[in-house]
Amino acid sequence: MSVVDSPVDWVKQHIQRYVETNGAEGHEWRPGVFTLLLTTTGRKSGRPRRTALIYQRHGDAYVVVASQGGAPDHPAWFKNLVEDDSVEVQVAEDEFRARARVATPEERPALWALMTEVWPAYDEYAAKTDREIPVVVLERA
Repeated sequence: MSVVDSPVDWVKQHIQRYVETNGAEGHEWRPGVFTLLLTTTGRKSGRPRRTALIYQRHGDAYVVVASQGGAPDHPAWFKNLVEDDSVEVQVAEDEFRARARVATPEERPALWALMTEVWPAYDEYAAKTDREIPVVVLERA
């Protein structure tokens, strides 16, 4: 079954460059800001869905934020991984299976701070929405 990339045009183009170059283009999205590709299983369609996300390393895990720019609802990729936590991840040329989980209330403050170090706009996104923006930990399966 073919992977469905993000419906957002610029994200789709970013993913295509990332895949075509095995991460040589796109892994470093902006100076000092790195992205990974996350593939979830569509909770309605059952099809693989792929998006690009800013990440930070935390030990052996990778951390991403389900911000959707501070939109009132969680992004589709997050809803997908809540239904099925088995995901595929590509970090530059490294592709692997992972388990996704929402950061615990105890670990969330430190992980949020880790993510806002690289992308301070997450604080602005959080101020725009009533929902708590999930922080997601991706651990190799």
